[in-house]
Amino acid sequence: MADIILCEPIELFNLLNQRRRVPRLAEINYLCLVDAQETQDYYTGHIITARNVRMEADGSCYLPDAVEVGSMRHIVVYDSDTSCLQEEGRAADCAQALAKSSFCPVQILKGGYRRFSALYPFLRTEKIQYTITELENLKMYPVEIIVGLLYMGDQNQSQDANTLKDLKISATVSISHFTQSDSVESGTQTILNIPVADEVESDLYSNFQTICGFISSHTNVGSRVLIVSRQGRSRCSAVAIAFLMHHYKYTLEEAWWQMMKCKPTMRPNTGFLQQLSDWELHTLGRKHTDLTKAPF
Repeated sequence: MADIILCEPIELFNLLNQRRRVPRLAEINYLCLVDAQETQDYYTGHIITARNVRMEADGSCYLPDAVEVGSMRHIVVYDSDTSCLQEEGRAADCAQALAKSSFCPVQILKGGYRRFSALYPFLRTEKIQYTITELENLKMYPVEIIVGLLYMGDQNQSQDANTLKDLKISATVSISHFTQSDSVESGTQTILNIPVADEVESDLYSNFQTICGFISSHTNVGSRVLIVSRQGRSRCSAVAIAFLMHHYKYTLEEAWWQMMKCKPTMRPNTGFLQQLSDWELHTLGRKHTDLTKAPF
């Protein structure tokens, strides 16, 4: 029987917004998101791509589609408001039933639908079924690095007005070799442009202090910041790691693992990785992380 654990809303948000070439939600065995609310509540509104479960008096639960629970990489269950593992309710009952067939931990969404939909109202829907084409073309949001404060994505997301509005982004750090180094006001946003190419020999280190100061000036007053690079994988992840090291005094390894939780496909190039090691020396006074060992 698989373990049953709690899932924070940010964790589900990030699961829903992973992509490779297409959204990972299009992968048949990626995520089983189970809505354990009463059926009438499910039809009123639920989290995007969630399936409603039919629950029997004997504790059995049945999903409307044939789902191979044992092959799923992630299973998340929610009801209206379960907030701890000790609570009895539909989410707990459903999780117990699913855990009998699962090889991965079954996660119960902390705070349930009420909390998640309050934090991410743009991911509520009444839509029940999706074609593969629809899943492959789902709108993807930047991943969330620090709850309600820091996000990371690609260049296209930074130019999508609805994305910025939904996430209430006030400032953007844009790392691209196509821009000039400056800080500009654009509508209701402040944009810090950092002209650095995604190449091993590029100097990102000399910008870390400026970038961390810029992000802090916004997050310290509760404003939300988005970090972007062209593909949202190398340059912006290096900058996000640098900020976590600066802000929380994390070692490079600690910041790395935190980023991996948010975006497993993130990967600063080897030049940026060495610069992050130098940044660790700058922020902590010595190098704690051995780059010759896993996971680097």
